[in-house]
Amino acid sequence: MYKLRDYQQEAVDKTLSYFRKKRDPALIVLPTGAGKSLVIAELARIARGRVLVLAHVKELVEQNFQKYTSYDLEAGIYSAGLGKKEGAQKAIFGSVQSVARAPESFFQDFSLLVIDECHRVAEEGVTQYQEVINKLRARNPGLCILGLTATPYRLGLGWIYEYSHTGELKTDQPRFFKQCVFELPLSYMIKNRFLTLPVKVDIPVTCYDFSELTERDRMYTIAEVEELLKNQKRLTPLIVKNIIDITERFNRQGVMIFSSSVKHAQEILSHLPTDEARMVLGDTDLDARDIIIDEFKARKFKYLVNVSVLTTGFDAPHVDVIAILRPTESNGLYQQIVGRGLRLDPGKSDCFILDYTGMGHDIYAPEIADKKPAKETVPVFVPCPLCGFENSFWGMVDFDGHVIEHFGRKCRGATHDVNTMEVRPCGYRFRYKLCHSCGSENDITTRACLHCAATLIDADAKLKQAKLSKNSHVLTPDKVTFEERQDKNNNLYLEVRYYDVDAQYVSEAHFFSNPSSIKKFNINFLRSHLRRPELALELRTPRDVIQHQKFLRLPTFVIARKQEKFWKITEKVFAEEL
Repeated sequence: MYKLRDYQQEAVDKTLSYFRKKRDPALIVLPTGAGKSLVIAELARIARGRVLVLAHVKELVEQNFQKYTSYDLEAGIYSAGLGKKEGAQKAIFGSVQSVARAPESFFQDFSLLVIDECHRVAEEGVTQYQEVINKLRARNPGLCILGLTATPYRLGLGWIYEYSHTGELKTDQPRFFKQCVFELPLSYMIKNRFLTLPVKVDIPVTCYDFSELTERDRMYTIAEVEELLKNQKRLTPLIVKNIIDITERFNRQGVMIFSSSVKHAQEILSHLPTDEARMVLGDTDLDARDIIIDEFKARKFKYLVNVSVLTTGFDAPHVDVIAILRPTESNGLYQQIVGRGLRLDPGKSDCFILDYTGMGHDIYAPEIADKKPAKETVPVFVPCPLCGFENSFWGMVDFDGHVIEHFGRKCRGATHDVNTMEVRPCGYRFRYKLCHSCGSENDITTRACLHCAATLIDADAKLKQAKLSKNSHVLTPDKVTFEERQDKNNNLYLEVRYYDVDAQYVSEAHFFSNPSSIKKFNINFLRSHLRRPELALELRTPRDVIQHQKFLRLPTFVIARKQEKFWKITEKVFAEEL
């Protein structure tokens, strides 16, 4: 009989605890090599009713089935690809394509549905997954649905679940999977030697330039990728030669090359040693694919080129080089690709990661849903001043690694009732837009107040209006200065000047003579200018502001309007508003 690792047992326990109180779909996040087949096996073993385990490819169906039955547990397979359609056993392992077409009698008496690689379950529309779920729920409204994945984030959608067991509200949009009941980071697996150490090798030769794709903030098409590669065709032979050189110099045993498209894969293959390389495509005949994969696992050849078909459900422990020649939409997908080379194998001490994309993904970095605001930003952790939750945002750090600025807007922390499992979001806003009508805080991109429905002025509209007005001036500041000055009555005040690249400037004055003026400064200036808006700075004099100016940031645009002979600053627009 098998023995679960501590984290596997914890995943099982957390799942049972959740389903005892709630029947909304839940998920578990486990990285490659964490033994999710064992977690599935244990849940299926202790389930009171029948269990259906779904996967999208036959390799995963077979892998999960073999792991389950290797512990002397009885199960059936329902998969046309594996040539079996069994339905009488307590545990059934099936492909979603075959199960969706199963007769109505198949769907009786299931109490638990497990979906492997559950990030493939679509949120909307009629899909084979939804067909199966609807048929099972029609017979058992209390059906427990559990998803397992290593990548719970999809580009274009974001997080595939709403709330994490760590206390983080991942999205305020409805998702099919409501809660993540357990998550294990890749770093834990590597640190505890359950996986091989990944070694990211600095590439001195060259990299493709895929920056155009990442700037579009959407899924890119194969045609767009191929057009970019066509203009960089001369790089491919150099890159392949570099892969071969590293493989031979360090006596590597198995190399997986991830290409961008079929044409790209064919080009890569043409530069590899003929008797040492094979290629697997999406339309490769299934029998031929099985032969190629079996021969690769048997080490009959060294280089395996693929196009988006071996990122999941593939297990070749001897792989010790991962070469990435395709753009990756998210850090999660990047980690999944890297994971193909991290399984343990006798004599294997590490796995080389050769990244030729120049996209800068990190093996260990957390996934951040917001678009990266600038190339120099990195993931940073920012505690919420209200609930204490440590948020992951994009931000800037100094040489010592201290956070000097972040681009988070709202705390993602939340609490849940341990009895009902109901989730209560924190709701603290780091940056917000005040409603001029009711005074409520709104997200900076909101166009109508969430509380009173009043129309809020849009930043783009402000700029367009100002640029069209003869009495308005829009300045793009290049630097800012803070100086203490005196008026004609000897009252001290702070002058803030915003200079553009041509040394033209507009300025504003702030007085600190009484509590009311200090409060006005904090509301009108400090709240929006702080690089870390959650910091509770007590600035009561011009000298205080000058001493703390490193904590302040520049607006992207400053709008000034002519009042008699002078220009008065009336609005400022910051980067996150655009």
